Amino acid sequence: MAKDDIRDRETVTPADVLGGPTRRRGLTDFMPRKSGKLLAGLVLVVGTLLFAFLGPLFTQNPRNSDNPALLPPGSDGHVLGTTSLGRDVLAQLAHGAQGSIMVGLVAGAIALVLSLIFGILAGYVGGWTDEGLSAFTSVMLVLPGLPLIIVLASFAQQSDALQFMSRSLWLVAIILGLTAWPGAAIVLRSQARSLRVRDYVAASRVAGEKPHWIIGVEILPNLLPLLAAQFIGAVILAIMNEAGLAYLGLGPSGSITWGTMLNEAQTGAALTRGAWWWFVPPGLMIALFGCGLSLINFSIDEVVNPKLRTAPAAVKSVRKAAKAVAEDEKKVEA
Repeated sequence: MAKDDIRDRETVTPADVLGGPTRRRGLTDFMPRKSGKLLAGLVLVVGTLLFAFLGPLFTQNPRNSDNPALLPPGSDGHVLGTTSLGRDVLAQLAHGAQGSIMVGLVAGAIALVLSLIFGILAGYVGGWTDEGLSAFTSVMLVLPGLPLIIVLASFAQQSDALQFMSRSLWLVAIILGLTAWPGAAIVLRSQARSLRVRDYVAASRVAGEKPHWIIGVEILPNLLPLLAAQFIGAVILAIMNEAGLAYLGLGPSGSITWGTMLNEAQTGAALTRGAWWWFVPPGLMIALFGCGLSLINFSIDEVVNPKLRTAPAAVKSVRKAAKAVAEDEKKVEA
């Protein structure tokens, strides 16, 4: 096609710029692509998981205080130094990874189950059930998250009924899971309301299938990418909230997590004493693990919303077309 013909047209397609017909989309266009952010996210997450489960096998007891206090990294065989009590930072970091990841996974699972109940069930059933569940979800949504978590954690610490749990990792994970589901439930409710009017769902209903069968076989498989993204988001939120609670002194007692390491560094005046190796590693691990999960979450979002996958290519094609037209106009003017 001649450049004069391209310039005279009102719109310029990518085929005009690339000099050929637009390729027909195949199945691979709708599959997750091997993007750099997906690879980086997998490397960060898998590396952290390996460190969490293999690291304690090669480190000393994280509560061992026989070492010299506040040794800098690399001194006397301590890769990341020691704390003010003589505890090895690398050992605490490895054991703390297990606690923080466990809290994130348990809280994410609880939030996912509650979002399924209050989201998909309300969206599919409709009627008064939908109104009641949606009203409760809206009330939970407007409640401030972190202050509510602080109140619940303080109540659990002082309650005789929950004293047997002694603010354990499980109690913190349950509290975080009970406060992280409303936003995901609203999204799932809107998706379920959209799917319940589809032809294949109506056909299953006419065929006499039970509601639980329709939800499990016809609706849930279409929401798996969205559920995966929401689960990963809940895990990230739980790990960060646990670190915040522990920094405020409301974290799990008697356990080691990245948050409790930050709390001990703060109470031990690590910053003023120049012991940066005490608080930088746990903060860095939280940031890297959260970054890895976020990158994987972005890749899942591209599966849920194809526009996110095709938008960069479309923008690039438009820029090439505009550049080609501009260059052609300059040549004509010359």
